[in-house]
Amino acid sequence: MNPNQERSARLPVKSNLKLIYTSSLLITILIAIASIAGLQYSTIIYPTDELLRSFVPNDVVNIFIVLPILLGSMWLAWRGKLIGLLFWPGALLIVLYNYLVYIFAGRLNVASLLHLILVMMSVYTLIALVASIDGKVVKQRLTGAVPERLSGGILAGLGTLFFLRVIALIVSALTNQTPIAETELALLSTDFLTAPAWVIGGVLLWQRKELGYVAGLGLLFQASMLFIGLIIFLIIQPFLTTAPFVLTDVVVIFIMGLICFIPFM
Repeated sequence: MNPNQERSARLPVKSNLKLIYTSSLLITILIAIASIAGLQYSTIIYPTDELLRSFVPNDVVNIFIVLPILLGSMWLAWRGKLIGLLFWPGALLIVLYNYLVYIFAGRLNVASLLHLILVMMSVYTLIALVASIDGKVVKQRLTGAVPERLSGGILAGLGTLFFLRVIALIVSALTNQTPIAETELALLSTDFLTAPAWVIGGVLLWQRKELGYVAGLGLLFQASMLFIGLIIFLIIQPFLTTAPFVLTDVVVIFIMGLICFIPFM
């Protein structure tokens, strides 16, 4: 058995991950292309000030945060580390979340096609990866070693709060007949679609189900990295756009992020 086979044998997987590695590597290449294009041709891809303020800093975050997260998870999994295998779905969820926002807020152009491809590939790769993980073995390794109730409760609670927030803001906008900014509406739409995953994953982990153990760490990883990415976004946004720096926003996001950071660690 060669070293690569030995590493794979240490991972609780039911099938060969070669195709999933290939797909994930292609996703990283497409992220790099999309982000560099967004920075290089920002006024063409993001034709309004609102889009520029939102997505130019996010392209930087994609290059320096999202790419290393995905590549690092894959590398740890390739080294036979369980933590890398469980981080990997979370990293793919971050990609999916990010580019759903791009699609909902963006204008129809060549870049939007690239964003759509990234979303579709992330969904395919995520489903294939989760289906390849042996939940029974993961549960055996993690039972009693992780705070199932605390982590599951936080995931379910956060997902519920985010989902209810979306409903409340949309109902308020409709009732008061006040328009929602296009980027804010895109973010709300993405939260509406993805928050249920936190709820379901949290409930399954609370109940100590196999899928809960498979998805729980990845979901906490995704939530924690989204908060960290948002903090970095708020810090670099004033240097790249005309948006002002608001310290209170950074502090509030950091405090909210602690809810995820503590059980994640």
